[in-house]
Amino acid sequence: MLREDFPPCMLLQTTLVKALSLVKFTPMTKHIVLYDGDCPMCTFQMKVLSWLDWFHALALVPLSAPKAQEIAPQLGREDLLEAIHCVTGQGRIYRGARAIRFVGMRLPLLVPVALFLWIPGVILVAEIVYQWISRNRLLLSRVFGCKDACAILPAKKREQDKLA
Repeated sequence: MLREDFPPCMLLQTTLVKALSLVKFTPMTKHIVLYDGDCPMCTFQMKVLSWLDWFHALALVPLSAPKAQEIAPQLGREDLLEAIHCVTGQGRIYRGARAIRFVGMRLPLLVPVALFLWIPGVILVAEIVYQWISRNRLLLSRVFGCKDACAILPAKKREQDKLA
């Protein structure tokens, strides 16, 4: 359906220009990840996330921080201790494996994992696995030596974690 006087490269260029004009470029919204700062496994995972967060899309807040309860007042302490939670810039809350999927879509190296979690049925299995790991995280931390690994992996100084 291309006209001969309109080369394909021009069609592609006009399509791209039209698509980009529809996109509104706004500063990236910070998403807040709430985690158990007393759990070595959780702390290790947050250190890893801080290094993978190239675009500063996340603020990582331990539950012991004074602002943690202010960020998600509708969640009780017990709920927060059961799983990581991600509070989006719009106020939506993702929990457990769904939080991992949401966060993964914002960190380039985790996009393949997040896309895998979008396959129908996979998130249900991931939630079951996540719940088991969450219930046994302190034991697993000792078995896998997360506390020692935390000592090896340096903490990344991030301003957005202090501001959350």
